[in-house]
Parts: sequence; C-alpha cells; structure tokens
Amino acid sequence: MSNPEDSATKQKNGAPPPSALPTVNVERQSPPPSADPTPDVEMQAPAATSSGVSEILSRWGREDLLKRRVLALRGFGLVFSLLAFLIMACNRHGDWKNFDNYEEFRYVLAIAILSTFYTGAQVFRQIHEVSTARSMFPPRKSAIIDFIGDQILAYLLISASSSAIPMINRMREGSDNIFTDSLAASITMSLFAFLSLALSAAITGYKFSTQSYI
Repeated sequence: MSNPEDSATKQKNGAPPPSALPTVNVERQSPPPSADPTPDVEMQAPAATSSGVSEILSRWGREDLLKRRVLALRGFGLVFSLLAFLIMACNRHGDWKNFDNYEEFRYVLAIAILSTFYTGAQVFRQIHEVSTARSMFPPRKSAIIDFIGDQILAYLLISASSSAIPMINRMREGSDNIFTDSLAASITMSLFAFLSLALSAAITGYKFSTQSYI
C-alpha cells in the first residue's frame, strides 16, 4: 500500500496529480471572421435599379418610335388610296373611254375604296390613342388587328394593280390619251398605297413577334 506521506511528498516536488487534465486557453483563440454581405448588396442595388429603369425607358422609346412610323405609313396609304379612288372614279369620257366597262379597273376602284376606309379608320384610331393616351382595344387584340389588316390590304392592292397593268399596257399601245393616262395614274397610286401598307405590316409584325402583351 502507498503511504500518504509519499504522495504528499511527490506533490510538493512538482509532480502533477494523476487526475489533472490539460486546459485550453480559449481567450487567446481569435473568432472566425464574420462575412457581412450587407455593404455589397447596398452597392449593387442602385446599379441594378438604374439599369432596369433605363431598359424600360429605352423600350418605351422604341415602341413610341414604331407607333409614329406606322402612323406615318398609314397616313401615306390613306392619301394614295384616296387618290387612286378619285382618279379612277372620275375617269369617264364616254363610249369606250369609261373605266366601268372593264372588270380590271372596277377591281382597282373597289380595292382603293376598301383601302381608303381601312387606312382612314386606322389613322383615326391611332391619333385618338396618341391624344388621349388610352387604347381602344386590348394590346394583344390591337396588334393582331394591325398585322392581319395591313397584310390583307397590301395583298389586295398589289393584286388589283397587277391585274390592271396588262390591260392598260395593251390600251396604251393602240392610243395614248387622257383616259389611259388617268388609268396609269390610278394604278400608280395603288402601288404606292401597297408599298406603304407593306412596310406598315412589316413593322406591326415585328412588334407582334417581340412583345408578350402580358
């Protein structure tokens, strides 16, 4: 058996007791650096906001420019269609010099009248929307009407002009007079109206394909 006096003597000589455990100096350990993302978020937020606002303003600018171009093209289409209608309707000089005697020229007149009403209605609608800042139809329905209407009228105008050109060429080979000149002028106005509506259809088709209208 061990003597209690021997144990006390060993403790006095510097030997640690058997139950003593090593201690860790917690105070000297430095805590891990804390990541604070707040400054980065605050720096990125104004940049993202300004970028979004500039993108929206740019898109509105493009849409407004396209609307003005479509309005101008339809205005030209209205003027050319009205001229084609009036020139053809007034081309009556008796006997065979009457446009009503030829089916091709009646077709040109009918399409010119239809184009005049269509472009007139579209110009009135667009001017009303620009002046009141309110749309008469929902955006998606308006885009469909614009695209389909311009396509159909452009096709009808080129179809009427193409059917009348061979007839006017044969007539001018025999005799060139005021009657044939008026026919040629009316057909030329129809071709100009076709070009105006064809360009308008290209713009409305681009708008319809690039916007979601949600």
